[in-house]
Amino acid sequence: MSASGGTKAIVAALGANLAIAAAKFVAFLFSGSSSMLAESVHSLADSGNQGLLLLGGKKAQREATPQHPFGYGRERYIYAFLVSIVLFSVGGMFALYEGYEKVKHPHDIEAWYWPVGVLVFAIIAEGFSFRTAIKESNETRGSLSWSQFVRRAKAPELPVVLLEDAGALIGLVLALGGVGLALATGDGVWDGIGTLCIGALLILIALILAVETKSLLLGEAAGTEEVAKIRTAIVDGDTVTSVIHMRTLHLGPEELLVAAKIAVQHDDTAAEVAHAINAAEARVREAVPIARVIYLEPDIYSAAEAAAGPDPAATPGGTGH
Repeated sequence: MSASGGTKAIVAALGANLAIAAAKFVAFLFSGSSSMLAESVHSLADSGNQGLLLLGGKKAQREATPQHPFGYGRERYIYAFLVSIVLFSVGGMFALYEGYEKVKHPHDIEAWYWPVGVLVFAIIAEGFSFRTAIKESNETRGSLSWSQFVRRAKAPELPVVLLEDAGALIGLVLALGGVGLALATGDGVWDGIGTLCIGALLILIALILAVETKSLLLGEAAGTEEVAKIRTAIVDGDTVTSVIHMRTLHLGPEELLVAAKIAVQHDDTAAEVAHAINAAEARVREAVPIARVIYLEPDIYSAAEAAAGPDPAATPGGTGH
């Protein structure tokens, strides 16, 4: 997995979640708190999430085959989608079930110092993991807001880890609130209410991730800046006079397909056109290094035919003159 995939953030989150899951489960055994049980499942699910992301990154590095000529870059999208659908949803549904049972059949929390101490420890550990994810994200986020970064990022790992860690910190606060109110009032129902809130939070994060990773699986075009750079790089003003229309598609986070019909002079020879195409491909790869698969089709530009046909600029990744 490339550095932009956030391997450091994933490993930091994995280590933190494994330690936290074990601590929370021990606290549940001593206290009987349903919030602690829900949170231990939450952390265990998060650990599985990071494992899947690392596995997806490893599988995405496989070489292209005749059956998969464009490689396996989208493996990372598939595993990120599995994270959102399977683990988050299962964790969320389990927490809702446990919360419902605790509200219906409340009982007092025993050995209160176990859940409180573990929750404080978990908040510190998750804070460290969240800080690492933020630092890694800032290296690629640029001027984008956090919501824009989550929506536009082509590498799914960092948005997944960011939402995981943010959700984990909020979940810990909810668990601490539920345990604290249960201890203060002597009513175990509050512990169940905290557990229900944790389940709702997990399902909400699952839905957000599912929507974003579904878009990546369907295939997204390059960003506006990359499209502009590619267009500029293709045209040399001599043999290649303009881009008639163009489509881009992410084959993976760091691999972009570019297909364009370009306008050439009507009296250019085949050799001149072939040389111009090779030069244009080289310029595109220099301007946008992730543009690794490029198909350029030469044509004689006709303003009349362009005006009579559909507008290529009206579709994603398209541009016309």
